Amino acid sequence: MRLEKLDLDEAHCFSDIFLDYINGNESLKPFYDHLPHIDQFEKQIQQKQFSQKKRDTLVEVLTKQYQSYDAAEAVGKNIQSLKEKNTFTITTGHQLNIFTGPLYFIYKIVTVINACKQLKAKYPQYNFVPVYWMASEDHDFEEISYFNLSGQKYTWDTDQTGAVGHFDPSSIDALLKQIPGDHPLFEKAYLSHDTLADAARHYVNELFGQEGLVVIDADDRTLKTEFAQVIEDDLFVHSAEKLVGKDTEQLQSIGYKTQVHAREINFFYLDGSIRNRIEKKGDRYSVVDTDLKFSSKEIKYLIKNSPEKFSPNVILRPLYEEMILPNLAYVGGPSEAVYWLQLKSVFAHFNEAFPILMPRNFALVIDKLSHRKFEKSGRTLAELFLPNHEVEQRIVSEHTNKELSLVDEMTSIASTYASAQSKAETIDPTLVQHLEALQARTEKLLDKAQKKMYRAEKRHHIDKIAQYQAVKSVLFPKGNLQERTSNFLNFYPDNPAFIQELLEHFDPFDYRMNILIEE
Repeated sequence: MRLEKLDLDEAHCFSDIFLDYINGNESLKPFYDHLPHIDQFEKQIQQKQFSQKKRDTLVEVLTKQYQSYDAAEAVGKNIQSLKEKNTFTITTGHQLNIFTGPLYFIYKIVTVINACKQLKAKYPQYNFVPVYWMASEDHDFEEISYFNLSGQKYTWDTDQTGAVGHFDPSSIDALLKQIPGDHPLFEKAYLSHDTLADAARHYVNELFGQEGLVVIDADDRTLKTEFAQVIEDDLFVHSAEKLVGKDTEQLQSIGYKTQVHAREINFFYLDGSIRNRIEKKGDRYSVVDTDLKFSSKEIKYLIKNSPEKFSPNVILRPLYEEMILPNLAYVGGPSEAVYWLQLKSVFAHFNEAFPILMPRNFALVIDKLSHRKFEKSGRTLAELFLPNHEVEQRIVSEHTNKELSLVDEMTSIASTYASAQSKAETIDPTLVQHLEALQARTEKLLDKAQKKMYRAEKRHHIDKIAQYQAVKSVLFPKGNLQERTSNFLNFYPDNPAFIQELLEHFDPFDYRMNILIEE
């Protein structure tokens, strides 16, 4: 593959707040500690406090979670290294999308692996472990129930409810039979494990174990015990609601749109097939859409003795992550980076270091056939990311020898009406409004005529437009970024070195769009 790069602002698909963050805009500095530059990690290391007791607990839990897996030597070595005070993690998280879901899941993991390699080269006195945090407690099954392959959507049908990590994946067998080709990796993952979380750990280990990637499932009683003080604070003091509300108001006051909203209580009740919100009504705590109710005394007993029954939402999951891992940076997509900025005060309140927020790598993969067609179109790579109508206008304007603009006529009409209004005002000021209406009507008619002229000329260049559109429709399925829609099985079976090539080409600290061109 050949690599080209494109500045993210030229991709026209990222929010202002995200671009301002990676560009170090002054207005956002109160909402983080360090920018995602490799030379900032020494400061982050000094800031991160992580006790030996927490390290021992983490290693104990991970060892248990991996005991039935044939983990790569690099994984075992990394897990044991977490006992050492000079070992830190770089973490990404994602839902348990079936068959890995969209491509950016792969890109996230490649980013954390490469980040650890570069950090080790920069700071050889420390160890850096790449971690994938499974969102096993998430209950939004619809979001993870499908994937797109070769333009077709494949969906897993099941009536299971609750945390998706608890789901029995055996019924995916019916879906496996619908998918073209053989996929032994996923057959073994889904048909040889009792839960979706265990299946995901299997295929992630198979794909990335040699790189030392450690998979953690935080749906664990021992780990939740370390989070008990936050659970109690949220249910009784509601600090997160107040603090996130403050940071959110500040971000909005300087013109940014925010991503998340904190509730009074930011925990779900998790038990069996239930993962429902906890609400306080009067002096009782109730689990939404169930008959479960608890007194203050009963809920405190549960926090102490069954902390695994409390599942944090998007507001407190990041804090949980940072409290149980010796973590320096979180690698996420644009939306994730934005909502983490709303959480700075929550971290300060609980005396937890705020991690460096690293954008994941972004990419577009252009296959050989699409590349050949695209070269014939004569367009630039940057134009692939523009709206279709803008590129069509460029094609028409570049290949026509006719004047399609009526701007001069518009200017002339504006001047004529301005002169007429000036004369009318001396006679009867009420006539000015009438002339303004006539001007607006005339300009509207001219604009309509201009569009008709453009459409008529466009028909003479339909072949060139079609060349561009044919490639665009393949690389941007349904108008969406490829990485947010396509699955890696669109590339991996024909190119088993696909992931290795990503590892070779992606630079985790280069925040540009990677365009990978098959040759």
